[in-house]
Amino acid sequence: MEMKKVNAGRLRAIGYDSRARLLQVQLDDGSTLQYSGVGEDTWRRFSSSGSAWSFYRDNIEEEFAAKRVSGSAPSTKNPLDELFGKS
Repeated sequence: MEMKKVNAGRLRAIGYDSRARLLQVQLDDGSTLQYSGVGEDTWRRFSSSGSAWSFYRDNIEEEFAAKRVSGSAPSTKNPLDELFGKS
């Protein structure tokens, strides 16, 4: 899938496969997420949006389930635990 570089909020690259209806986004932490079932109209509006981060948060992140395809999963460990003696 061809990725288009963007610099909007936490977004760094976006791509779309129209045959598979698959949207892929790369975030600033290096993680890549895929969203299936995304229509071509949604992709068109997203990729041409003047505020891609807001569009992503309002119309993609909240509407479609994400599948992480690369990058680390969010840590469930609180970084302050070591400081305050929790293990």
